[in-house]
Amino acid sequence: MLSNVELISRLVMAAALGSVIAFECERLSWAAGLRTHMLVCVGSALIMIVSAYGFEDALKNEHVVLVPSRIAAQVVSGIGFLGAG
Repeated sequence: MLSNVELISRLVMAAALGSVIAFECERLSWAAGLRTHMLVCVGSALIMIVSAYGFEDALKNEHVVLVPSRIAAQVVSGIGFLGAG
């Protein structure tokens, strides 16, 4: 399991990288701005963290079958949908 410091550092890194992308889009006067890109990046990072580490307790039971990578696949589909819009 991730420590709180590592979890927060990953989310802050996602926000920082999202803001780098956002500054380029604002420079080119595109519709999506700083808040939009930062929220999409932080939301995607949070969903990926949950899909990777959120189900560790449930997977320890022997009759539980979960595929956490399915959540990650849906994040990729969602980002593609937003990019197409």
